[in-house]
Amino acid sequence: MTSTPQAGTNPAGGQSAALGRVVFIAAAAAMGGFLFGYDSSVINGAVEAVRGRFEIGSALLAQVIAAALIGSAIGAALAGRIADRIGRIRVMQIAAVIFTVSAVGSALPFALWDLALWRVLGGVAIGMASVIGPAYIAEVSPPAYRGRLASFQQAAIVTGIAVSQLVNFAILNLADGDQRGELAGLEAWQWMLGIMVIPSLAYFLLSFVIPESPRYLISVGQHDKARKVLGSIEGEHDRLDARVDEIEHQMHSEHKSTFKDLLGGRFGFLPIVWVGIGLSVFQQLVGINVVFYYSATLWQSVGINPESSFLYSFTTSIVNIVGTVIAMLLVDRVGRKPLGLAGSIGMTISLALVAWAFSARTGSGKNVSLPDTQGAVALIGAHTFTLFFALSWGVVVWVLLGEIFPNKIRAAGLGVAAAAQWVANWAITASFPSLSDWNLSGTYVIYTCFALLSIPFLLKWVPEPKGKALEEMG
Repeated sequence: MTSTPQAGTNPAGGQSAALGRVVFIAAAAAMGGFLFGYDSSVINGAVEAVRGRFEIGSALLAQVIAAALIGSAIGAALAGRIADRIGRIRVMQIAAVIFTVSAVGSALPFALWDLALWRVLGGVAIGMASVIGPAYIAEVSPPAYRGRLASFQQAAIVTGIAVSQLVNFAILNLADGDQRGELAGLEAWQWMLGIMVIPSLAYFLLSFVIPESPRYLISVGQHDKARKVLGSIEGEHDRLDARVDEIEHQMHSEHKSTFKDLLGGRFGFLPIVWVGIGLSVFQQLVGINVVFYYSATLWQSVGINPESSFLYSFTTSIVNIVGTVIAMLLVDRVGRKPLGLAGSIGMTISLALVAWAFSARTGSGKNVSLPDTQGAVALIGAHTFTLFFALSWGVVVWVLLGEIFPNKIRAAGLGVAAAAQWVANWAITASFPSLSDWNLSGTYVIYTCFALLSIPFLLKWVPEPKGKALEEMG
């Protein structure tokens, strides 16, 4: 028996209002993605100041910068299990508190070791946000809009990266171009790290005005609350009991994948698991996070003044946003592999140009410089590299990882691939300062080789999921 609309009601209008509410909910949840991007890249503005403040070499500096990635791996591993026990909203609130505490601690360190500790703690929050945001958005989104709403997380991440670089640039200008210049009793770099308290508190407050996931509510037997949430986000009030039954049936019939399910084949893991690991590793080994963690230092190392180096860090983050939007528009139309191949080719050429340009670096210390032609090529190459990465591997890898695994092993396969990505990210982040001291041009030759190798990897081993049901994959 179905109910009929009462006089004066508008079912279409109700669904429209529900869609508006779910857009707000998804945007609020994606604030965690914003903090993910912000906290990951804000350190870019403090690298040289930390080196000077604590008088440390490149190897130790790299460990401090990369420390957040250790925390990220821990946070990502724990978030799912914690969310299943205490709920998605509580995990968001915990992450927001950790972000806030980490920002204050990082801004007010009394020694190098506690700065590293606060970086690890911030990384835990990053890892939690990287897991809970997409999971929550998927669970509250109506099926017809799930793909577009899921893209909020990636859009929020790249926006967070851009805003962090804009804030760093503004603070540097207030400090007359000196990363260690004093502003209201603190050095400029301390303000850069500490100002993240503002978006962290916003994330915390927003978590109180969005509902708990109906999937979690059903899992703990709170069916009435689940119906209320489903009614507010889907607008189909005559189907609420049916939707609750659908979700409950799906949860009971799901196979919970384990690590053992991934084993098989000649090299330990199933072939498709190696494909997922390969996608994650190649995404990092092209050196993209050098742009987000070290670009200000990188440009200063080839003779560009601090103000301009911070400006270029901001412009590359804007290019990153543009590329991400292009990928979101094209990934379903063009397909995953064609977009990935275009990106690999573009990255290979761009990185090769950057490597050539840096080979002309002359001088040492504060007298280092690039000839005008090579300087222009380096800037253009760095921006086109970021663009090609963002419009391809930056988005495509996450889409593919959600699609290529069979249903039976999807969760476990994603977990292993994500872990491989954090390890590769750490390897690049921890090695760059020492490698650049050794040979900056040679470092970019290494990244160029990985971009080049990604082409045959895509062609030979990566499947094309476009137009296929998830049940057909694997």
